[in-house]
Amino acid sequence: MDLQQIGSSHPLIRQAVALIKNSAPNRNMLFVAEGLWAHNAVLSASVPVRTFFWCPEAIYSSEAKKRSAEVAQRAERAFRISEKTLARISERDKPDGLVSIVQMPAWDADLIELSDDALVVVADAIEIPGNLGTLIRTIDACGAELLILTNRRTRMTHPKVFRGSHGMSLTIPFLDLDQPEGAISWLKHNNFSVYVADTDDAKHYRTVDYSGRTAIVLGNERYGVSNPWYRHNFERVYIPMRGQSDSLNVSISAAVLLYEARAQKDSR
Repeated sequence: MDLQQIGSSHPLIRQAVALIKNSAPNRNMLFVAEGLWAHNAVLSASVPVRTFFWCPEAIYSSEAKKRSAEVAQRAERAFRISEKTLARISERDKPDGLVSIVQMPAWDADLIELSDDALVVVADAIEIPGNLGTLIRTIDACGAELLILTNRRTRMTHPKVFRGSHGMSLTIPFLDLDQPEGAISWLKHNNFSVYVADTDDAKHYRTVDYSGRTAIVLGNERYGVSNPWYRHNFERVYIPMRGQSDSLNVSISAAVLLYEARAQKDSR
């Protein structure tokens, strides 16, 4: 491809570095996709590619060469970069020579269509990006229809969220409703039964009826679910711990609860 070459001091390279470091305001919901699998996910999701950086010297497979041309055609702008410049915007030991600045999809709470038996996850104040990414991948795996973020502590555009979700952050609809009260109002308006993952005054997760529209609330890794969720008499559910540890990783807890809810829904 005959593309203009730019160096490491170019403003777009600096923008990519800032996005990777998650160090600047990001109103346009941009993130950096790197490597072949990431660009396969971007193309599959048909999300906007704002800038594509191509380093042919770092491309090792015929598939990556083919994908480079497809991404360059899709991108609003495309540039060639050197291996030295690639190293500045790459977090991989063996990069594939493909890096893009991509825009996350936007979802409107008033336009999202949900089934009568919808399964929804609320992530309340989850702060570790890898946990959020793994949670999104789990949501996809069990066929949940929506992620709601409250008390957000990490951005959906964080590179570790995209990697942890294996690209599913581009396809799972999500709403960032900020304060729990907004999410609670939305869930009630849309006729959801809400279950809060907790250990106090809670029911065994397998004894709960997950029929109809179901929302499962998962809390912060250290402090659990925030107080507003306890002011509405939502049912609490717990996962028994048979060993000495008192809790599971939040994404593991999500998998246990979501697959039980999914099993019940599918058996009807």
